[in-house]
Amino acid sequence: MAPTPTPTPTPVLKPGTAWSDAWRRAVAAAPEAFREDHVLNLWAGSWQSGGHTLPATSPVDGSPVAGPPRLDAETAGRAVRAALDEHRTWSHVPLAERRARVGAALDALDEHSELLALLLVWEIGKPWRLARADVDRAVDGVRWYLEHIGAMTEGRTPLAGPVSNIASWNYPMSVLVHALLVQALAGNAVIAKTPTDGGLACLTLAAALIRREGVPVTLISGSGGELSGALVRSPEIGCVSFVGGRDTGARIATAVTDLGKRHILEQEGLNTWGVWDHTDWDALTAVIPKLFDYGKQRCTAYPRFVVQRTAFDAFLAAYLPAVAAVRTGHPLAVAHPDDPLPELDFGPLINAAKAAELTGHAADAVERGAVPLFRGRLDPARFLPGQDTSAYVAPLTLLSPPPSSPLYHAEPFGPVDTIVLVDTEAELLAAMNASGGALVATLSTDDPATFARLAPQIRAFKTGHGRPRSRGDRDELFGGFGASWRGAFVGGELLVHAVTDGPAGERLPGNFPDYHLMP
Repeated sequence: MAPTPTPTPTPVLKPGTAWSDAWRRAVAAAPEAFREDHVLNLWAGSWQSGGHTLPATSPVDGSPVAGPPRLDAETAGRAVRAALDEHRTWSHVPLAERRARVGAALDALDEHSELLALLLVWEIGKPWRLARADVDRAVDGVRWYLEHIGAMTEGRTPLAGPVSNIASWNYPMSVLVHALLVQALAGNAVIAKTPTDGGLACLTLAAALIRREGVPVTLISGSGGELSGALVRSPEIGCVSFVGGRDTGARIATAVTDLGKRHILEQEGLNTWGVWDHTDWDALTAVIPKLFDYGKQRCTAYPRFVVQRTAFDAFLAAYLPAVAAVRTGHPLAVAHPDDPLPELDFGPLINAAKAAELTGHAADAVERGAVPLFRGRLDPARFLPGQDTSAYVAPLTLLSPPPSSPLYHAEPFGPVDTIVLVDTEAELLAAMNASGGALVATLSTDDPATFARLAPQIRAFKTGHGRPRSRGDRDELFGGFGASWRGAFVGGELLVHAVTDGPAGERLPGNFPDYHLMP
């Protein structure tokens, strides 16, 4: 008689991790910034009511979360002018005091790191491991600057006005909050616009903790189109720092160029992974699941593989088992209440609309000739019974997307890989440079001489030899080629130099209208 199979447990939400739990804890931690059902904007040194609050939902399960209190252009202009007043005072605060205040802010962020991470899970769908990493990288990264800021600012002065930050939703802490604190450490008041698509409560809590320590941060919400005049064109702004897509970035680039304003514009590019005269397939198999972290919703994700045709069979043998092992699901669903939170490579995309758009692009590419090589599926055992899964997309791999498809030239910002086959080195380079410039790239080849010869012809700021490249931390520099980056490069001392004034006639490394200078 065959044994009776053990029934699969019905997943449950990990106790203590509900949105209501996170919200209650945030209100208790920063009552000055939170109200019973909404948050306030932070400007002129205090948390202020006002703005039209829009509804918002969590990508995790479609349930309601706090929406942004969107200010109008006039109020945003007042906030910028108030930030200039704070900037004029802060820029004269001695470096030792700035270090002490920023250090105290980091201690507060560290104390509330688990809550900040839980808010990120609900607001932008990050799995627990990646949400914790986002918070920890912000804190640890700025601590490195606390140690080295003296040498980085020697002979330099703060800008004439505050730094305006407009960033995407995917890394609220390790990109946006990290940048804000380093900019402030360098002597600038800082302004941030809450990303439209998520991160509001996390950033509100972070800003409250930072503000308590006397660091001059402004945090406001609103439509990019409505607030761009204040946050980009205002004469009070000393520098514009932007992280996002090329369309919006191009409009900002035009504005700051016309005004002659300091700028840091990190934009998307199609990061590619080339495979040429390569045989270490075990190494490739090991790295594939890691490339799906956060559903490839990263500026340094690799959505395109350019593969030597004669190696395609060996590539598939290495790739397909690896992509099949990628784990996705509800970030807070567990089989038993006492279980740890699940180890996932990614959860939902940022919202259901993005999931539908990406699925539509993939279906259209197949209709036009792309070949589906792998279609993942959503495992019901990783989701709560009956939950909304409209923001989830399982991994998908397409061979030979047509040039007319958006998936051919643009970054999908989701778990869709495309593969292009090539026969010559010239075709390899052309396919790897399809987007006219990228942030990172990788070339897998056995021969170091081949890598040394081809890598300089790949238009990416960082090119790895058989390993992925990332944005980097601490002293690692970051930038882009082509339209993937405009303005000053960052990382290490370059981030501080980008938001301070140096000697007369100084040329900062970066991509500027009248010159391009590599560090």
